[in-house]
Amino acid sequence: MKITRVQTVRKAVLLAGLIAGVALVAVTNSTYPPGERTHETIEWVGIVLIVTCILGRTWASLYIGGRKIDKLVQNGPYSVCRNPLYFFSVIGAAGIGAQVGSITLALLCAVIALLVFAVVVVQEERLLRERHGAAFAEYSARVPRFLPNLRLWRDARTLTVHQLRVVRTFADALIFLLSVPAAEVIELLQEGGYLPVLLRLP
Repeated sequence: MKITRVQTVRKAVLLAGLIAGVALVAVTNSTYPPGERTHETIEWVGIVLIVTCILGRTWASLYIGGRKIDKLVQNGPYSVCRNPLYFFSVIGAAGIGAQVGSITLALLCAVIALLVFAVVVVQEERLLRERHGAAFAEYSARVPRFLPNLRLWRDARTLTVHQLRVVRTFADALIFLLSVPAAEVIELLQEGGYLPVLLRLP
């Protein structure tokens, strides 16, 4: 399997997941009225989750930037979880859902993201298995795919950082922050009757 095919599949699946997520958020509202303490608290928790996503993805890219397929990275965040970039993205997706003021939508967005990334990971891990054979088999048997096991933590004394990749990952992750003003715009459009509210979720 060629890396270009994996990248094509990844982009297509991520785009489909993004469209599904945006469509869901656009027609959903919270059962907690805007301005109410519960509504605002959920939104602020969502912002914390989004910031965690941005920082976590940037941290993970320090270890894997530019080496995703060619080298089997097993240190730092990759020592406790095989896919920390996607793990933090799932957290970010929950944060996006929370911008509507709904815990249920936050969980739904996280589940959608997890399903999307599961499809992507299957493709990537097939390529890693072809490239790294027994080393990847041992790694995947020891380290969980998504949910981190902090007891497995190990790190390297030195780290070669691909600065451009880290900066690019950070910039890409900042897109998650756009959900904050976007949710406010959606809320205004719903209040004005320009967008239908098909779901009201706690």
